[in-house]
Amino acid sequence: MTDEAQSDQPTHTPGEGRRRVAAVVYNPIKVDLPAIQEVVAAEQAAAGWGETLWFETTAEDPGKGATDAALAENVDMIIVAGGDGTVRAVAEAVSEHDVSLALLPSGTGNLLARNLKLTLDDLEHSIHSAFTGDDRQIDLAMVEIRREDSRTDRHAYLVMAGFGLDAKMLAHTDDELKAKIGWLAYVKAIVLALRDKNQLRIRYKLDAERTRSMRAHTVIIGNCGSLQANVLLLPDAAVDDGQLDIVLLRPEGIVSWAQIASKIIWENGVLSRTRLGRKFRTKEVEALNYIRGERFTMTVSRPELIELDGDEFGRATAIRTWVEPGKLTVRVPAESSD
Repeated sequence: MTDEAQSDQPTHTPGEGRRRVAAVVYNPIKVDLPAIQEVVAAEQAAAGWGETLWFETTAEDPGKGATDAALAENVDMIIVAGGDGTVRAVAEAVSEHDVSLALLPSGTGNLLARNLKLTLDDLEHSIHSAFTGDDRQIDLAMVEIRREDSRTDRHAYLVMAGFGLDAKMLAHTDDELKAKIGWLAYVKAIVLALRDKNQLRIRYKLDAERTRSMRAHTVIIGNCGSLQANVLLLPDAAVDDGQLDIVLLRPEGIVSWAQIASKIIWENGVLSRTRLGRKFRTKEVEALNYIRGERFTMTVSRPELIELDGDEFGRATAIRTWVEPGKLTVRVPAESSD
């Protein structure tokens, strides 16, 4: 955010009987700012809130700086308008503060919004829910990444972290194509990623269990379970259960890929969505293994690409990831409006 933009912000000070104030942290590439400003002005007035503050992200800083600037104004709620990467960056910055986070979904993913079953592509409803909705506590996943030079860095994620095919797919995704046709751009990326025959050689430990070794094409650690196009990858995952759900994909050929497709598309996508259907789920297949717990550590035999909530995060030689239950407060539609 520019110095000029900062100077335009009205000063907000806490005090007894004051009106609550929101801030909007927005990605200027992903949103229609005038449209958002118009709806926010109407909804803040109707709900009796004060004048909303506005903070813009940049390509170099997807949300932390803008969020820190908003928090310095003692706001009560931050509305994040952008894709999954913007949501992740803002959530990471806001998680240590007593401030609610409201989602204004934009971009191709909107994965946290999907997993919270929030309304998509409805600007008026999303902003109305922000100003009139209820608070809900959800889990925040944390990951410590060890790099090739042994340095470590720590990040939050809300949806999923991935190694192997998952991260390579993102590396192959054409951003211009994604902007034009949305999630279908990932299809081309998946085809390119599947040409890579290299497997991950990993050692992992879940909670207090013994360390295990295996080869895998893909490792995905999830805080919640649904992907684009409503694909349910992790059927038992919930954003507020205090658990991480991990899937290890180990296909050895076309039959294995068919088993994986059947489990994810049919069993997860159809059977797992009803109590009756869950009774007909088959046993775990060798090509696809599910595990769950509170803490997960993993080392790889060589540096591998890692992604967090759909953004590339470079190469890692090891990770340590855990869940912080109820760490984040998000705004959801009020129960009476359901």
